[in-house]
Amino acid sequence: QVQLVESGGGLVQSGGSLRLSCAASGSIFSIAAMGWYRQAPGKQRELVADITSGGSTNYADSVKGRFTISRDNAKNAVYLQMNSLKPEDTAVYYCKITIAVIRLYDYWGQGTQVTVSS
Repeated sequence: QVQLVESGGGLVQSGGSLRLSCAASGSIFSIAAMGWYRQAPGKQRELVADITSGGSTNYADSVKGRFTISRDNAKNAVYLQMNSLKPEDTAVYYCKITIAVIRLYDYWGQGTQVTVSS
């Protein structure tokens, strides 16, 4: 019943910026965490950044100082501001929201392509 819609991907030159957005709707009772993951061709999906319901953030070492995750609790939305983009940031970016009811449930967005040219 939970749906995640993400947007904001695109093609940018090295050094450019993008802002990814993800909004959740449906039967959301309690959000435990929200985050962003990415997957490049031939690579495993990896954590980029996440933020807990308490506001604690975590970033992959490769994006620290360049990316910022934020949330809007009223809109059930999570954002990823990406600055100083590098070609190695090229991937499909997926948002995830973890809902806590009796147990934890993960819901994934459809993914948005980010391509950074040299």
